[in-house]
Amino acid sequence: MLSIQRLHKTYANGVHATNDISLEIPKGLFGLLGPNGAGKSSLMRTLATLQTPDSGSIHFDGVDVLKDPQALRRQLGYLPQDFGVYPKVSALELLNHFAVLKGLTQRAERREMVEALLQQTNLWEARRRAVASFSGGMRQRFGIAQALLGAPRLIIVDEPTAGLDPDERNRFLNLLARIGEDVVVILSTHLVDDVTDLCPRMAIIGAGRVLAEGEPQAAIETLYGRVWQRSVSDAALADYQQRLTVLSSRLVGGKPQINVYADRQPDDGFVPIVPGLEDVYFLQLRALA
Repeated sequence: MLSIQRLHKTYANGVHATNDISLEIPKGLFGLLGPNGAGKSSLMRTLATLQTPDSGSIHFDGVDVLKDPQALRRQLGYLPQDFGVYPKVSALELLNHFAVLKGLTQRAERREMVEALLQQTNLWEARRRAVASFSGGMRQRFGIAQALLGAPRLIIVDEPTAGLDPDERNRFLNLLARIGEDVVVILSTHLVDDVTDLCPRMAIIGAGRVLAEGEPQAAIETLYGRVWQRSVSDAALADYQQRLTVLSSRLVGGKPQINVYADRQPDDGFVPIVPGLEDVYFLQLRALA
């Protein structure tokens, strides 16, 4: 269990990166959902002990992380948003190098773990290729392989599926789901579908604050009977946005189609729809505006 209590972090330029964040994160996949600039990466960096908060507390399995960051680092696997690699080093060599840095000094044990992780992440056939030549999805899978070195109990992945094609995204998410059966995995993303498909629990974050948390399906159920949809003209779109709580707008067949939050049918042109986590997400973010 990861326990975060009243975490604050303000940067020198006055930006409140995290503002009174409190979360209880159990074993399994936990989705941290929010737009770019919401404070997700700052929170991830704080949890990974790469920066210290101004106030608050972090405990993991009884360990006070702020007092003893090294204790967490021994149990941590971290895949940052930007994962750099050496340009000409093979996957096998680079993963072996990371294993040494992780403290796996016994050669036989290190070799066994490195080879097992390359198999687990479906990179065995490409093990002698330079990681710099990998596709985006292969590089992300390699990033997970290095994060799993040393059998961590807490794994943090920051925006891992951004830019991946659908096949690579599915492979990567399936890998995360298998890993999340036994450890705490925090998936930080702005992609709603990643959280809907994978995470039994989640939190929505915006402006450095937790806006909502809990089970995705339970959050969706709070909107049943309150989300309406219709197509509108380009000319009428601004008027609807001014009068109603428009959650989202997308072009369908060349015309804007809007989802609206309302307790009753806004007008005769609207039809009720089954809400999704995207509607929950946009409703929470709209409350910040």
